[in-house]
Order: sequence, then structure tokens, then C-alpha cells
Amino acid sequence: MKIGFVGMGNMGYAMLKGILNVVKSSDIIFSDVSKERCVKVSEETGVKYVDSNAECANNAKYIILAIKPQYYAEVLKNIENIVRPDHVIISIAPGKSIEYLKRALGIDKRIVRAMPNTPALIGCGMTGICYDDNEFDFNEKEVIDMIFSSFGKYRKVDEKLMSAVTCASGSSPAYVYMFIEALADSAVKYGIPRDMAYEFVAQTVMGSAKMVLETKEHPGKLKDNVCSPAGTTIAGVSALEEFGFRNAVIKATDECYKKAEGV
Repeated sequence: MKIGFVGMGNMGYAMLKGILNVVKSSDIIFSDVSKERCVKVSEETGVKYVDSNAECANNAKYIILAIKPQYYAEVLKNIENIVRPDHVIISIAPGKSIEYLKRALGIDKRIVRAMPNTPALIGCGMTGICYDDNEFDFNEKEVIDMIFSSFGKYRKVDEKLMSAVTCASGSSPAYVYMFIEALADSAVKYGIPRDMAYEFVAQTVMGSAKMVLETKEHPGKLKDNVCSPAGTTIAGVSALEEFGFRNAVIKATDECYKKAEGV
């Protein structure tokens, strides 16, 4: 088994760090357009790099396309004469369908489409994946499971839901970071030192998320549990409603979805 990363940006690096927990560095190779980036990542991780995308694809069984969507056409041309039917191609770009990849690489090529997120860097990623079960054998499915379990959780979904997955987990960490920053700023306004404010807020976000996952309670009920009658929390919730908090999140999702769908 050999895993090859074509591209080593933030998302590829986050995935790499997770995979290194379950496979040896000698079982992974990567390529990247930036030689400086290649040297830096190789020194940090012990993973060897190669000089071209074609060489990376030629020397790996599992090929992870960890590049931005705008570079897909160019990179697919680099590897179209290299990839074989026995390869497993893993694509993590929003908006690039399995059909698109098969048109570019050949109808006999086998594609796993995935949407991970950057918390993979600390083993807390959430990934949506889709592929045709009939195209992969048991051992290949085991490796796919190992890859995506190595940096967090994953769920297999219908491909038609992948743009919605991009909204729910792929892009949304940015919104959470904005919320943390804004809430911390508001606490600093009232005297809490900035470092302490980030700690209070980030720990609260993490704990609240765990409450949803572990109690299985509806988020609305958990919110109600904090909102005492005529209390401080309901006053804050009322202000969030007045200034369009929910609507802003929904509108952000609408724009994210349209971009993922290429609208």
C-alpha cells in the first residue's frame, strides 16, 4: 500500500498528519508545486516528496488529489496517462463530481469523492465521502476507512449531498472561528484579557458541541436549558434574533452552496 498526495496545502497537510498516526512515513509520498513547501513538510514529517505529479501518481496505489478546484484541469492532464484502473483516486475538491473525474481520467478509473475539513489537523475532522461500493474490493474499502478515520470522523453520503456537506462541515469552521473571535472581542470589551477570552470562548464552543453529540438532545432544547426566564441568556438570544444571527448563517450557507455547485 502506498498513499500519494498530489498537492500539500493546508488540507492535504492536515490529512497527512492524521494518516501518519496509522501508517509509516515510508508508505506515503507527495508532490507540490512549491519546492520550498516540499522541503519543509518533508523535514517536519519524514515523508519523501517527488518532483512531479506524474511521478507521485506512478508510485502510489491511493492517489489523493489535495489541490484547489481551479487547478484540477491542469493536474489531471499531468496524470491522465499515468493512472491505471487499479488506482484508487481520492478527490477532496468541492464541485468536482465523480463523473467529471471519470471524463478526465477514463470511465474505468475508480473515484472516491470526499469533503474533509481543517480540524483534521488535530484529529477532529469531519468528512463526507461517496463512492460506488461495487467498484472497490474489501481491502480497498478497509484502507479508505483507515484513511478517513485517521483524522476524525466520516460519514458516507449520496453524491448529490456533497455540496451540502461542504456547507455543513467543509467551509463552516471559518464561521465558527469568526464567532469565537467576535465573542472574545466582546468579552475583551468588558475587561477580560484577550488570551483568557479566547480560552473561555473556545472551550465553551467545544463543550457545547460535545453536548450536542453526546446527549443527542436537539440543539434548541439545549439552548432552552440555558435560557432562564428573564435572565441574561435570553436577553442575549433575543439580541441575536433581532440582528439576524440565524438568517446570516443561512445566507452564508446559501452562498457556499451556490459556489460549490458552480452556480
